[in-house]
Amino acid sequence: MYSRGVRAPGRDGRFAERVVEGLDDAGGPERVVIWIERRAGATWAVGRQVNPQHRESEQPRADDYVWEGHELDDCLEAANGVLEDDAVVSETDGSDAKVRPFRREELLGPLERFFFGR
Repeated sequence: MYSRGVRAPGRDGRFAERVVEGLDDAGGPERVVIWIERRAGATWAVGRQVNPQHRESEQPRADDYVWEGHELDDCLEAANGVLEDDAVVSETDGSDAKVRPFRREELLGPLERFFFGR
């Protein structure tokens, strides 16, 4: 039903991640990774990488970040906007995979564990 695009956080600071698979301009496979992370100073960030598997390192670069701020609702709006844009392009290219939007609830669990250890 849903693609393998919903993944649990795999790195420190990453609270949620989605993968949108589609085609690049030349018709080859393309993988877009979009994530939400919590940074020092109570800051949320949204990142987006195209084909990170082809990079020397999957560590994000400064230009991979598309939004940064303090409000969780603003973070979700930014992340879901980026996700929707990439999903629409993927659908236009013929993909029928569905990617779930980011939800507040999925971020609150890791946030509570981060602060309270539960």
